[in-house]
This record gives sequence, structure tokens and C-alpha cells, in this order.
Amino acid sequence: MAKGPAIGIDLGTTYSCVAVWEGQNNRAEIIHNDQGNRITPSFVAFTSDLRLIGDAAKNQAASNASNTIFEKRLGLRGLLPLTDEQRSVRLWPFKVVAGIDDNPQIIVQYKEKFLMSSVKDAVITVPAYFNDSQRKATKDAGAIAGLNVIRIINEPTAAALAYGLQKRANNVGKRNVFIFDLGGGTFDVSLLTFKDNNYEVKATSGDTHLGGEDFDNRMVNHLVKEFKRKNNVDINGSAKSLRRLRTASEKAKRTLSFDTVAMIDIDALYEGIDFTLSVSRAKFEQLNMDLFEKCLETVKSCFSDAKMDKSSIDDVVLVGGSSRIPKVQQLLKEFFEGKELYSSINPDEAVAYGAAIQAALLSEDVKNVPNLVLQDVTPLSLGMDVIGDVMDVVIPKNTPIPVKKTKQYATVKDNQSVVSIMVYEGERKTASENNLLDFFTLSVPRAPRGLSVQVCFTIDDDGILNVSAVEESSGNKKDITITSKNGRLLLLVKELFDHWVKISKKKRAQ
Repeated sequence: MAKGPAIGIDLGTTYSCVAVWEGQNNRAEIIHNDQGNRITPSFVAFTSDLRLIGDAAKNQAASNASNTIFEKRLGLRGLLPLTDEQRSVRLWPFKVVAGIDDNPQIIVQYKEKFLMSSVKDAVITVPAYFNDSQRKATKDAGAIAGLNVIRIINEPTAAALAYGLQKRANNVGKRNVFIFDLGGGTFDVSLLTFKDNNYEVKATSGDTHLGGEDFDNRMVNHLVKEFKRKNNVDINGSAKSLRRLRTASEKAKRTLSFDTVAMIDIDALYEGIDFTLSVSRAKFEQLNMDLFEKCLETVKSCFSDAKMDKSSIDDVVLVGGSSRIPKVQQLLKEFFEGKELYSSINPDEAVAYGAAIQAALLSEDVKNVPNLVLQDVTPLSLGMDVIGDVMDVVIPKNTPIPVKKTKQYATVKDNQSVVSIMVYEGERKTASENNLLDFFTLSVPRAPRGLSVQVCFTIDDDGILNVSAVEESSGNKKDITITSKNGRLLLLVKELFDHWVKISKKKRAQ
């Protein structure tokens, strides 16, 4: 339990947002950044003598592309070998190289160390489909920035809290709600039921590599091809040109959400060559239609997991800036057979609002906090490798958390002295095709095969996993908390947390 008020942080791939519960106003309030904006670009930049955060970093990105860090979700294990991410890496103007164990390292020209801020209590949101190590890495990054992270919650669940508080004020009874959260770099959906003050997540699904940045990438690739077609020049090797194209692509994408045509007009894009191009909404939709349809497949998967029919949904809540895209909304309406989409909550701010509500619930001496009970779920199945590379599931996906599950196993060889515990996360039947979280060995007394070993999986309120194993005849026991082996020092995340702690301190001092 936090002492006094705590902040809620939505650390987005492209934009971040922070809120705090204001007891005197009986609501959550967005904390403006130092430039007066309600959301802050997830950018950090370095010059020879300055560190720039947010708007200031993004505004100079074109002229300092190689030292400006952006679009870096925390803890993406094995980033470099992944085909989808390799495509993104080619379009990043800063350099990414493989570090120890193939974990990504960001290389910037100017390096310096910064003092951490004093501890500040916070609830931090993560994509629902973040795996165990990514959740742990997020918590670690908050600690590195000097934050006392009192809870990690899923982004769509946070948005549901914001929605529910609004409906609660209108005295609405039981409702089934579908949260559609399409952000800058990740996509999550959750199906919830809430009645009175109880919020129960029925199922969640998502894709940590799908979002607005992917739509921007398609546009950037299109513009690169058009520039080459017009001028017979390939600008893929120019970091500055790619940064300017990315900025133009994001602006065009936003324009196409309310207009049918967007103009790309960039002076001296490369070697003095101007670039002008008209892009229609139809072209943008053509470039990204397979990604839009991929979103719908995730929606269908969530309903299948929840064993519920789409006709039972009372409201479809849009969250994340990319949910404003007209084609996305059209496909959703068609899927839900013409149901109007709920848009009374600002898609950019809903997650931060919900995080602030959760932070208030976990804080002492905070006035007028709604008495809400939240029951979330684990997004992926957790289990072990047994004989024949078979995935034996201990905790199925969409199991309510916190949770503790125990299973009995036995040695398979006579005089076996060691048992290997390989912990996996995923839905494949073949264990090695899932994500290996960690492993450890347990010493057992030599005996005929069939010696009993009890394995226990425990998931806490943050969705973080602990695994223990005990050999019952000898009492030998070993346990581990799955830790992040990647992203502990991802500079972007640390600096953004640090920045928001300072802004929040100023806000509270006013």
C-alpha cells in the first residue's frame, strides 16, 4: 500500500501519458508536461551537452537522427533475429546492435550518466500480451528511474476502469464490455464483465508487434519507392531523410483519419531534391489492409477464448490513437453487426486515467476513491517441458490472477540425481516452440524411477511468475522468480520515467 497519492503511467510506444487521482474533484486528472501538453512523445535525444525528452527530442529528430531514440518497447527478447522487427530496425535512424545473449542494445554517440529521482509511487501499464519477462523488465525500469512501482496492470484493463467509472456515475448495471486498444506499437483486446464495483476480465488477446508504427512503416516504404521511381535515387541509407519521411507519414496518417487525401511536401529531402506526393485514404488502406484484418483475427480469438458471442457485448470501447483510423472502425462495426462504437473516452488518455484510478485504490489517505474490485487474467499459458518436448500446461491462459497452481511429476530414470525444470510460456504443444522464460535444476536422491517431484507456479497481482519445485522424500527445494534478462537498462524507458517523476513532483508542489 502506497503512502499518500500515487501516479498512473501509460508508457506508450509512441506517446506517454500520466494521471493522478484528485480527491477534491472526485476524478482522475491528466498531468500536463512541461510544455503544457497532455501526452508526451516517447522520445529521448542526446547532444554533446544536453539530454532532451519528449517534444523537445522529437522536434530535433530529423537533424539529430542517429542520437534520437524512439519506438522502443521494453524487454522485447531476441529483438534482432525476428523478421518483423528486422524490418522496423532498417527504418530506425539510430543504430541497434546485438548485445549479450542477443539482447538489443541502443548505440548513441554521446553517453552520460544521470542521477535518479527520489522514489515516487506509481502504477504502470503494459500491453496485455506482454510476457512475464517484459513485465518484470518494465518494473525494473521503473525502479531504475527511482519509482516505487506498486502495481503493473494491463492497458485494456486500465481503460476498462476509466470506462467503468464513467458508467458507474450513470448508475449503469451489469455490462459486457469489449476493449479494443490499438496503440502506436502494440495491439490488445480484452473482454470484461462488470457489475456494481466488480470488474472481471473474461479473456484477453493481442499482438506486441502491431500498431500505428507499423502503419507508418508501410507508408515510409511506399514513399521511399515513390521517391526512387521519380528520381532514380534510393534514400534507404539516409537516416535524416528517413526520419523526415517518418514524420510526414505520421502526419499524413492522422490527416487521413478525417480527410480523404493527404499531401506529402518535403523540401530538399535528399541532396537538394524536393519531394511532393498526394496519398489517398484508399491507398493508405490498401497498404495496411492485411494488418487491419490481422486486428480482426485477434478480436475473434478473444471471443473464442472467452466462449462468448459478440451479440452479448453492450459496449465496444476504442482505446489508442490508431483506433481513430476510419477503416479500423468500419471493420469493427461490420464485425459487431452495426453496433455503435463507444467513443466518450479520449483514446489517448483512457489508459492513464485507469492507471491513476488503480494507483488511488492502492494508496492510503486518498479521498473519494471509488471502491472497485479488479480481477485480471494471465494472457499466456505457462507450463513445463516434459518427455518428448511436450508443453505441459500448469496455468492456462486467461486464468484469473493472482493464482497458485501445483502439479505432481516423477523421475523417469533409475538412479536419476537431477531434475531439470524448463519453464515455458505460450500456446504451442511443442515446448521448444514456445518462449523459454527460465530453467533450473533440482537435486534428488538416487532411487528407482517414479520419485515424486511437486512443482508450483505462482503469479502475483503484477502478473509476475514464481516457480518452485520440491522433492518430497528428501525435502529438497528450489524456487525462482522469473527475471528479465533483457531491457533492464533500456535508456528510453528509464529517462521517460525519470522525466514524468519530475513533472509529477512539480504538479504536486503547485
